[in-house]
Amino acid sequence: MPSGSPKFLRLSRAELAFLGVSLAVWTAYVVWLGKDTSWDFRNYHWYIPYALLNGRMDIDIAVAHQGSYYNPLSDVPFYLLATHTTSWFAIAVLGLFQAANIVPMYLIARSSLRMENRTLAAAAVSFFGMTGGLTLSLYGAHYYDNVMSLFTLTGLAILVLKREELANGPLGPVAGWTALAGLLFGCAAGLKLPEAPFAMGFAGGLLAVGGGRRQLAARLAAGAAGGVIGFALCAGYWMWRMDELTGNPLFPYFNDVFRSPMALASPYRDMRFLPTSTWKALALPILFSIDWRISDDLPYTDIRVGVAYLLVIAALAVWMAGKRSKDPLVDPVAARIAFAYAAVSYLFWIKLFAIYRYILQLEMIAPVLIVMAVGLLPLPRRTQLVALGAIFFVCMLFTRSAHLEGAPLGDPYVEADLPRIGDPVHTMVVMTGDAPLGFISPSLPPQIPVLRIDGWMMQPEDGSYLTQEMKRRVAAHKGPLFLIADAYDMGRASAAVVDYGLAIRWKECRVFTTNLTGAYEWCPLSRRIW
Repeated sequence: MPSGSPKFLRLSRAELAFLGVSLAVWTAYVVWLGKDTSWDFRNYHWYIPYALLNGRMDIDIAVAHQGSYYNPLSDVPFYLLATHTTSWFAIAVLGLFQAANIVPMYLIARSSLRMENRTLAAAAVSFFGMTGGLTLSLYGAHYYDNVMSLFTLTGLAILVLKREELANGPLGPVAGWTALAGLLFGCAAGLKLPEAPFAMGFAGGLLAVGGGRRQLAARLAAGAAGGVIGFALCAGYWMWRMDELTGNPLFPYFNDVFRSPMALASPYRDMRFLPTSTWKALALPILFSIDWRISDDLPYTDIRVGVAYLLVIAALAVWMAGKRSKDPLVDPVAARIAFAYAAVSYLFWIKLFAIYRYILQLEMIAPVLIVMAVGLLPLPRRTQLVALGAIFFVCMLFTRSAHLEGAPLGDPYVEADLPRIGDPVHTMVVMTGDAPLGFISPSLPPQIPVLRIDGWMMQPEDGSYLTQEMKRRVAAHKGPLFLIADAYDMGRASAAVVDYGLAIRWKECRVFTTNLTGAYEWCPLSRRIW
């Protein structure tokens, strides 16, 4: 055991070398991919940290559609790195965090396996977990599902690695370890609300640890306390700020419940993929394994979650029938914790979202779940290993990733070829259309307010308070007015500005580009004469 490493880890030099090389390889891969030009990055991941750090919440309105009001804390570190260091370094740090998922996956697999050469097997299983169809697609992207997973998988690793102590150990260490895991889950849910189902999965894992009643009570209390603290640290300020500004701490989401006058009484969340029947809910892992469009907008091909789903059900059915392996390939308690975590997370996910990207970490740990399920079946060891080899080979055959478009590395990270603005102090810019335009806003002079008068969230005739406020501000503005819109969406732009009493001065429009992607129109506006 290397000196200084935690005793319960006992990582050998070979293991440290494997993890170090894996981190280097995946980080280098992310740097090689270049800059993320995904829809979400151009919409809000570059804009909202800029808005937070520059006090734009009282200046701009809905620049990035609903994303304008997301918690920006997870985006701040990358934004600061990208604006204060080089592009390649910022991308490398992002890649390192995404690559680090292999560490908790390796620790979970190694701690669960009961076999010779378990370190080699754990290395293979964890590396395979980094190669899922959507997992490969999201390297270098700013969706952050594969960054938040580092928090939650580390929390799960704590439960698996410390399972014996958490079940029957002294209450102090039980509470301490559980609170730490809860803190990680709370932070993940606070930074990105779609991680909330995994906080419920954490509760399922706490119950599955088993052991004495006092330890169970300590785990539940400490886990809840850690979760609340983590959530408050990572989301408390932003929820307070949103409640202060809008009357809805989750604005604009669940506005049908909170009824903020700023927006419509609508949930504002994507419910397109929610299953419409019980049979579809039961078959969903099979359905999205066959056709990605069932549960996502991002293309991928991967069957490992569906395979894990079927095998875990089969393993549980065999276990409930009283048939147990005399020499299981994995520790049954570790498997029980992982199964409970995955099952409860999945149940809450399918109720709230059913968007595949939000369960990316289930794709990542699916190989571990598959090994656990097959390893508990009452089969000879050789049969188990042959079956696992065949399953992983088939999964690999049916894995395809569709890499998102990227841009070459270069500084500054985001640059827009905007025309010179003669009087920025008295200028206002409006944006229209559904296209992602938020990333352009930080390239404008900071004195200029930017109002998204038309888009996913706001439309000129929706009757919301924010629309009324934008109409008031546009009407009261005395200086130059300009439009920014996607060059291919000018028909919608011309209709939207009419509702604001404006007209596009078409002969003076100019097409401009950015160093990421796209062509955009910059057009002067004039008041309509009725």
